[in-house]
Amino acid sequence: MGAIVNMLVSDIIMSFMWVWSSVLIKIFVHKVMGFSHHDTTGELFRYSISIVNMFLFAYLAKVTNGGAYNPLTVLSSAISGSFSKFLFTVGARIPFQVFGSIMAVRLILLTFPGIGRGPKLTVSLHQGALTEGLLTFTIVLISHGLSTKIPGSFYTKTWISSVSKLALHILGADLTGGAMNPASVMGWAYARGDHITKEHLLVYWLAPIQATLLAAWVFRYLVRPSKQDREKKTN
Repeated sequence: MGAIVNMLVSDIIMSFMWVWSSVLIKIFVHKVMGFSHHDTTGELFRYSISIVNMFLFAYLAKVTNGGAYNPLTVLSSAISGSFSKFLFTVGARIPFQVFGSIMAVRLILLTFPGIGRGPKLTVSLHQGALTEGLLTFTIVLISHGLSTKIPGSFYTKTWISSVSKLALHILGADLTGGAMNPASVMGWAYARGDHITKEHLLVYWLAPIQATLLAAWVFRYLVRPSKQDREKKTN
């Protein structure tokens, strides 16, 4: 029971911190350092800090024995686990991550009223769903590969994962925000009052979840054990 409580508390705290970290990075780069939003040097500086930030959260996930801030991350691992783990993920972990994100956005808007309104869809509904779906499919596939097949240290794998997430985020930033994180988007959408709209549910929840399921299935198909490996395991 204690492990379950610790996991849920870790999810809330990390989700809260993740939303805040993205805002604080922007404030530091544009307000403190004085870089404009169209300054190439400023953007490179912000991307560098973002990678460091992702290293920090990867370390926190390791320290907390699996704490997470992204529903897609825990859903991806729950798919290949037991049914009880899947129910725990869907019924407890994901709602707690959403709650942490909503609380973070509320506090952000109280502290910095003019900070912004979070990711927004700037293309059609179908284009947005396809964009978030493709981005999610790619990063989930990469994450599965890093966790099971690619050798390397924690830092090497985290570097590959962080750079991949950043590159995918940049590709989708002008279309959907390139979020690949339903919980953090939900926090901002809840603050705007459009968290139950068709656009939000289809683009930022349904499409990424379907892409996560598809990526997990494709990965299991691609790396399924050979006949010789199965015979060794049975023997």
